[in-house]
Amino acid sequence: MQKLENPQEIALAHSLTLEEYENIIQILGREPNHVEIGIFSAMWSEHCSYKSSKKYLSGFPTKAPWVIQGPGENAGVIDIGDGYAAVFKMESHNHPSFIEPYQGAATGVGGILRDVFTMGARPIANMNSIRFASIEGNSETAQKHRYLLRGVVAGIGGYGNCMGVPTIGGETTFEECYAGNNLVNAFTLGLAKADEIFYGKAEGLGNPVMYVGSKTGRDGLGGAVMSSASFTEDSESKRPTVQVGDPFTEKLLLEACLELFKKDLIIGIQDMGAAGLTSSSFEMAGRSGSGMIMHLDKVPAREEGMTPYDFMLSESQERMLICAKKGCEQAIIDIFEKWELDVAVIGEVTGTGNMELFWHGEKCAEVPVQPVSEQAPVLDRPVKEPEYLKEIANITLDKKISSQEAFDMMFSDMEVVDKSWVYSQYDSMVQTNTIKGPGSLDGSSIRIKETGKALSMSADCNTRFCYINPQLGAAAAVMESGRNVAMTGAVPKAITDCLNFGNPQNPEVMWQFKECCEGIKKACSALNTPVIGGNVSLYNETNGVGVFPTPSIAMVGVNEDANKVLPSAFQKNGSTIYLLGETKPEFGGSLFMKKVYGKVAGTHPEVDFEKELKLWNLVIEANKQGLLNAAKDVNVGGLAISAAKMAVVGNKGVEIVAPLNDAKDIFSETLSRAIVEVSYENEEAFENLVSSVGQYCIKIGKVQGDTIIINGVTKSLEDARNIYYNRFKEVIEQDL
Repeated sequence: MQKLENPQEIALAHSLTLEEYENIIQILGREPNHVEIGIFSAMWSEHCSYKSSKKYLSGFPTKAPWVIQGPGENAGVIDIGDGYAAVFKMESHNHPSFIEPYQGAATGVGGILRDVFTMGARPIANMNSIRFASIEGNSETAQKHRYLLRGVVAGIGGYGNCMGVPTIGGETTFEECYAGNNLVNAFTLGLAKADEIFYGKAEGLGNPVMYVGSKTGRDGLGGAVMSSASFTEDSESKRPTVQVGDPFTEKLLLEACLELFKKDLIIGIQDMGAAGLTSSSFEMAGRSGSGMIMHLDKVPAREEGMTPYDFMLSESQERMLICAKKGCEQAIIDIFEKWELDVAVIGEVTGTGNMELFWHGEKCAEVPVQPVSEQAPVLDRPVKEPEYLKEIANITLDKKISSQEAFDMMFSDMEVVDKSWVYSQYDSMVQTNTIKGPGSLDGSSIRIKETGKALSMSADCNTRFCYINPQLGAAAAVMESGRNVAMTGAVPKAITDCLNFGNPQNPEVMWQFKECCEGIKKACSALNTPVIGGNVSLYNETNGVGVFPTPSIAMVGVNEDANKVLPSAFQKNGSTIYLLGETKPEFGGSLFMKKVYGKVAGTHPEVDFEKELKLWNLVIEANKQGLLNAAKDVNVGGLAISAAKMAVVGNKGVEIVAPLNDAKDIFSETLSRAIVEVSYENEEAFENLVSSVGQYCIKIGKVQGDTIIINGVTKSLEDARNIYYNRFKEVIEQDL
């Protein structure tokens, strides 16, 4: 093995600390060589090791009778009954999407799809949560973010559509804190037989280690390390660290893997994601305490002159590592060759506990597996409550503004209006199972043909809430995603998360992270929705300015009857509208405050898990009994904006008079509320059900006419529809 002249200098250039370098010398009992430094730097990067976040993630509730696999695998798995399981995960691809929006977003989708089908599941639904700075106007930032948004949407659509997986929902939001770091969080859900789940492990002495998929090139070298640092002015130079995706190859890989899973040929399989062959091999061996030999010259190469370092750290896409059963090599080779994919036996499982790498017969690296994969540094970074919280706490809402004027400002906001410009670029109907797709408000739903059930899902996070109170904001994100699922009639079952934050070396950011984790823990415990997987993305910061805390939450729920998926838009003229849940004058972090006062400030709305659960259960039960025509939660913009959206999407006029204490309370963002539509003949049964559970409920109006009337605010349905459906397109295409 080749010795380096200045290993310490090279280690520091790989973003390892002096302390970590000393630790490496202790582990190896010698100075590391170039390949070994690359391995440690990738595996101990923030992106792969969670070294700053692990301390706070450990207390998440992860177990329930329906949880088959919690955190620690490629994706989480829940039992959905009838012998079937839902496999799902959400991950970030933030840094690459800022540098190269199309490929960054596309490879984010590709990676999350692989995480799911690696577990033996066929992907059946995608969602995404994407966040940008304002795209309105002609400022440099607005122009840049229109470009980023167009690229990200094209990348998500391009990859997902080629894979034949429907994109059925998600969210697109805008805050100035994302000016230097847009966020791209991708979610995939797959379906598998509950007793046919595959895991990422390598065990059994002498079992062959096989490489399958695309050839390896130099793309994405250092990607995991790049995603573990803040951006500066020269971040454009990081373009080579962004991988390039090929969805057509991934489609072949998906079909080949699903064919492979039908036969008893393998012990384990792992996607080559961040840190490529390094992370996949170390994680597979680490989970079972094995060792491994790999011959890197046998790895299929796409470029001339590649080195062991290149092979171990490349993040080329569409690749998997397999631990096969001895004697099954040819059967596996036949499957992958049939699908015109590269396949090679590159090594075997050993009992040494070490990763031994060879290059043309010569050993080029030897590293003990456990310390690298299981003993990465766990940092206890300093935490400090942010100073800004003192300044934003007490805000007096004293502006004289009419409800009509406030409504008009809010209803045309980019956060509120329909994003069909975005989702029309995604195929939402492929596989023909989509019941409730993008644009239909609240949760999205997909039919499980095999069982007659439906799965509902929603991805949510109100970043303004998280900014003014990270703990309550994160809890509210869990509540919101669960509420959206419950509004479809499904029982919320489990979450996956994507925790996006600024620089962890800033004690205020670590305090935000700690508080958000606490909020998720409390909410998931109280609402009985365990965390079954997720992702942490730190260093979302450019030139010292970090993003708001953004713990994106994706909730998945089960509806026992696919024919009873509840719409979220008004359905029938003459039916009655009820408001469930009490409205208080709560404007902290609200859209009203942002639009009218130009601030993200105030006190967070009250969080009450008991009220939240009672609301879910009432809507789910009322839907089971066939008492509801539609249900939508009251969220951004309060009662006025939520009801107006239901009217516009349903193409029905409404007349609402809600007994509130103050005119502006129609814009309050009090949590745990919903608007439901009930036909005249079901009113008595519905009201009896409401009183039997003790839910606060008031009758507020009727579905009728061709005008939206809400406590004196009026808008013709035609005008409202024109704004709602055309405004976004006008803004995003203004410089094309």
